[in-house]
Amino acid sequence: RMYDLYPGQRATGEVLFDGRNILSSDLDLNVLRARVGMVFQKPTPFPMSIYENIAFGVRLHERLGRAEMDERVEDVLRRVALWGEVKDRLGASAAALSGGQQQRLCIARTIATRPEVILLDEPTSALDPISTARIEELLDELKGEFTIAIVTHNMQQAARCADRVAF
Repeated sequence: RMYDLYPGQRATGEVLFDGRNILSSDLDLNVLRARVGMVFQKPTPFPMSIYENIAFGVRLHERLGRAEMDERVEDVLRRVALWGEVKDRLGASAAALSGGQQQRLCIARTIATRPEVILLDEPTSALDPISTARIEELLDELKGEFTIAIVTHNMQQAARCADRVAF
């Protein structure tokens, strides 16, 4: 519901999630945003440290102690195969990471909040083939835990990643 941020914009019709129209004005957007995560085409790390990129969204929805937050950060960074690459520089700026690392960080940031659904808009279009393969492997691992919807123009990628395809 990003259109809410732009005056004069509106949407019509219905988009149902769990039987509720997410375009409805009486829908609690904070609840929706907690249940649905988004990863954009271009990696979009927040202008903060690697650690804080993960912790930021978690803090909006949960109250964790430092040890629990440290565990959550390590867990999601391990799951996206980034822990070994960044464990000694969690306080460093996320902007210093490569494009593939930034995209994996953005996926880690999304799964750290434990949404039910993850939406990905062309998540590998700006990445090299090695980073693309890593992201595809990661998505294959995550699809057992999350409902994942990917927008892609790459038909081969759709064939490799999808259980179902719509166009």
